[in-house]
Amino acid sequence: MIKFENVTKIYLPDVTVLDDVSFEIAEGEFVSIVGKSGAGKTTLIRMILGLETPTTGHVFFNGQDIAKIDSVELQKIRRRIGGIYQDYKLLPTKTVFENVAYIMEVNGRDNEEIEQEVPKVLEVIGLKDKTNNFPDQLSGGEQQRLAVARALVNYPDVIIADEPTGNLDPYNAYEVLSLLEKINKAGKTVILSTHDREMINKLGKRVITIENGKIIRDEAKGKFLI
Repeated sequence: MIKFENVTKIYLPDVTVLDDVSFEIAEGEFVSIVGKSGAGKTTLIRMILGLETPTTGHVFFNGQDIAKIDSVELQKIRRRIGGIYQDYKLLPTKTVFENVAYIMEVNGRDNEEIEQEVPKVLEVIGLKDKTNNFPDQLSGGEQQRLAVARALVNYPDVIIADEPTGNLDPYNAYEVLSLLEKINKAGKTVILSTHDREMINKLGKRVITIENGKIIRDEAKGKFLI
């Protein structure tokens, strides 16, 4: 589904962030990408989204070279990817329902669909009783679950979770991890970027380790060994 082929990324004047990186992620996989701060994880994720292009090499999404497609096709690919981030990216003046509905509106879904789908997603992630609350009325764990709902509501093929537990206590971090596993079991591809050693070691799934822009390990049942 996602393929990096000899990807190098150099920022001016001469900073190599990724150095000849190659790997593939199959549909339905759960893959964790780990590395120290500055290792290249964020750049790698931005390349999947088409927000960065390789200096050399190629990034493919379902066989399409992301750097070579037009903006219309790129937007179609981005709609197939849901993002979950450390800072939640919630809209503070909108309710829980409106935060999720907004994502559907941006993607051109009609009001009938929104009224049907938003409650379903909120029930799945355990926020149905918080529909009319605003983000500042939620706990950190609830805010992150709302971010998960926003990522899920358009039924993307891929979920990218970039440091999703960075601001959470261990209990809420485990809740988010459980949601990601549930999403994966439903057939979605999950790409997790994290510094959370305990989370990675609990998962027992594929781990790609990046150090100084290079892949130093790619293990089917990996551990956090940095």
